[in-house]
Amino acid sequence: MTDTTTRRRARSGGGAARRAERSAVSFETARFITRKIPDYEVLGDEALDIIEANAETVLEEVGVNFVNNPGALQRWRDAGADVRGERVHIPRGLARKLCATAPSQFTQHARNSERNVEIGGRNLVLAPIYGPPFVRDMAGGRRYATMADFEKFVKLGYMSKWLHHSGGTVCEPTDIAVNKRHLDMLRAHMTLSDKPFMGSVTEPSRARDSVEMCEILFGKEFVAQNAVMTSLININSPLTFDDVMMGALEVYAEAGQACIISPFIVGGAMAPVSIAGTLTQVLAEVMAGVAYSQLVRPGAPVIFGAFVASIDMNSGAPTFGTPEASHITYGAGQLARRLGLPFRSAGSFCGSKLPDAQAAYETANSLNMGLFSGVNFMLHACGWLEGGLVASFEKFVMDADQLGTLHQLARGIDMSEDAQAMDAIREVGPGGHYLGCAHTQANFKSAFWKTDLLDYKPFETWEDEGGRDTQALAAARVEKLMATYQAPELDPAIAEALDAYVDRKKTAEPDAFM
Repeated sequence: MTDTTTRRRARSGGGAARRAERSAVSFETARFITRKIPDYEVLGDEALDIIEANAETVLEEVGVNFVNNPGALQRWRDAGADVRGERVHIPRGLARKLCATAPSQFTQHARNSERNVEIGGRNLVLAPIYGPPFVRDMAGGRRYATMADFEKFVKLGYMSKWLHHSGGTVCEPTDIAVNKRHLDMLRAHMTLSDKPFMGSVTEPSRARDSVEMCEILFGKEFVAQNAVMTSLININSPLTFDDVMMGALEVYAEAGQACIISPFIVGGAMAPVSIAGTLTQVLAEVMAGVAYSQLVRPGAPVIFGAFVASIDMNSGAPTFGTPEASHITYGAGQLARRLGLPFRSAGSFCGSKLPDAQAAYETANSLNMGLFSGVNFMLHACGWLEGGLVASFEKFVMDADQLGTLHQLARGIDMSEDAQAMDAIREVGPGGHYLGCAHTQANFKSAFWKTDLLDYKPFETWEDEGGRDTQALAAARVEKLMATYQAPELDPAIAEALDAYVDRKKTAEPDAFM
């Protein structure tokens, strides 16, 4: 699956040619990951049975709130739930029965069909950061995000080999009115990239705009029959479903578009401090949300979401990359698989203010946790800083580079005859070396994962080139990628129709910044 520009190739042989090949700019995108390694499971069947039973008890005895949404309350009454005011008490087994109509795997289509992704099963789809109001780079420091920043992130995501998805609100463009910025963001995803993308959820009418813009891009009939968007529906933990998010969910479910049903958990604040208690609440909230999507439209594609952070009990700030968050994510993955749903969690999470050692440690813990927990859709896979308040350009490309290690780890161990390398061992024998043997010459280009960012040069060379740290190398890579960006082709008639739709919608109402 490639969409490459013509590469510059050195006309000299040997090392010069290899150096030129390594430095050439490519628009190649790797296929979504299909794991050939087992999931890491922390809970036995007895523990899972207990959590599932407790979640059913929560739904039945404690109930969940559906706020300012009479239509949702009526749907639950019709389904057999006990509705008391805005509190819905779901009889034991009802939510699980409703969840059974949701697909265990689905395709999200991209406008370039070679970039379609399969969400569920053994697959892992990687998408960038979502939602920060601030951006940061070495040149400008920390500042409010603009539409120009948003477009820059979309271009970087398009050109990042290991990212499979363009994402959604990669940053919040504060220079555009709140009631109109979703139009510009969607148009950017549709025109500056040809990877899959996410729809708007900040108001039900904006979800409808997202569907209508997709009908322009893909065709109305195609959208009616296929999932072309995945969107993030957050639950107001604990146990509350507001009318804004549920209104967006209703729009997408009715249109057959995919939604991530995701509690927003900060342990000790929005959920219990214990892992088992948090998993119980997560499962109860997800089952209620998924079940509701199926009341709207049986068979609507949904994803079991779990955004998990712990809390610093001294400052109250969220913490990331912690053992507790890992345990919850591993356990949630097991619960999602038992429920037969695709799983969303993990990302490049960190609490650091800069792309420094703290950011690297916490991010590495979080990314590896996502791979081994069986995550199928990883939002926030690159660019996250400061607990999600900041999208960093340098960290975006640092994380995007490291996502390549997830691809390599997920491949598992090749046990083919060639990989067994018996001919090489015989050829080299005792006391020899493998640098020149036939097996090495045949396999050296693909034998090891190669970074596009990190520095492995000798000290003297590194020093002569300015002694740059990783953040400086990342800043240079951002500049290189932006200098070589080329927009994917789009039918001019479709581009004109999108522009006309956006212009009509933006002129139909005054700007609102609240």
